Amino acid sequence: MTWSIPIGRFGGTTVRLHLTFLFFLIWIGAAYGMRSGTQAAIDGVLLVVAVFACVVLHEFGHVIAARHYGVRTQDITLLPIGGVARMARIPEQPTQELVIALAGPAVNLMIAAILYGITRTVPHLSAVDIQGPGAGPMSRLSNINLFLAVFNLIPAFPMDGGRVLRALLAYRMGYAQATRIAASIGQGIAFVFGFLGLIGNPLLLFIALFVYLGATGEAQGALFRQLAHGMIVADVMTTHLESVSPDSRIDEVVLRMIHTPQQEFPVVDGQGRLCGLLTHAAILQAMHAGRTDTMAADVMTPDIPGLHPYQSVDEALRLLEGSQVPAVGVNDDQGRFIGLISQTNIGEIMTIHILRDKGRMPSTLPAARRTT
Repeated sequence: MTWSIPIGRFGGTTVRLHLTFLFFLIWIGAAYGMRSGTQAAIDGVLLVVAVFACVVLHEFGHVIAARHYGVRTQDITLLPIGGVARMARIPEQPTQELVIALAGPAVNLMIAAILYGITRTVPHLSAVDIQGPGAGPMSRLSNINLFLAVFNLIPAFPMDGGRVLRALLAYRMGYAQATRIAASIGQGIAFVFGFLGLIGNPLLLFIALFVYLGATGEAQGALFRQLAHGMIVADVMTTHLESVSPDSRIDEVVLRMIHTPQQEFPVVDGQGRLCGLLTHAAILQAMHAGRTDTMAADVMTPDIPGLHPYQSVDEALRLLEGSQVPAVGVNDDQGRFIGLISQTNIGEIMTIHILRDKGRMPSTLPAARRTT
């Protein structure tokens, strides 16, 4: 995620901190300081840090549950609104998604129970106020964890409750239909939050926007995956590409870059095999460092996964999401490079198919071929 910095790596998952979180800490410190002085500002910032430590544990609840089902989590990003775990794939078996979704709130409930055992103060939602006086920091942290568990179980994407709802619906219907229904419910809840925000707490307007965008994005993602399920790599790959050799100099590649809109140049050896990808960013970085005489092999992204043209787009999406490469190579039966497939060109082809199905453009494209 852009505007985020890595702060650690645990069990193969990178934890990243979004820069807006630092601004949030400054705002909390200033609010406490103006209300009660310097010591209160320090205490308030420490409480927020403790809350987001609990958010990290919440996200690792998802990570551990997902790992049990063989789903790898690439990274967790901390935002002012909470944490976002980026998994290599979304499990489409209802039981798996149900367990993974519930694991996060279960962690918050365990934290609240542990803090209750220490403070002997029963946590309750009415005491949740990160800037309020009254209870001690541990009791307040217990209350906040109870709130996080309940809030995340609201049946709306992108909260865990939306995924719980989809998993329960998926026991009775297809995954795509379950997603559409859960997303519609989430959008309805977003409108309720928005209305309450207009007549009451303005913070609910922000939550309403967050929920609405999350529900809309999940619905679009489900449609995307549904279309991808019926297509093969040959339907969406890019074949008209400028390629370079491993010993091509960067200054030579720059001249080609001027005359093509390509963002990645495949690096192909003399036998026609893909050695790696030379990205736009890598080219600019080499130029900025004055390394224009460097060979493409020295700055390319190596070990690019390869697919056969008749493999499913589902598999291409899994590789793109799991390997963190900008594109995946497509090779013929002899292993020779014949094209690239990226999320960008998959999205473009999907959009064209959606518009064609809605009758907004002529049906000049071949229908998606079904895989077996």
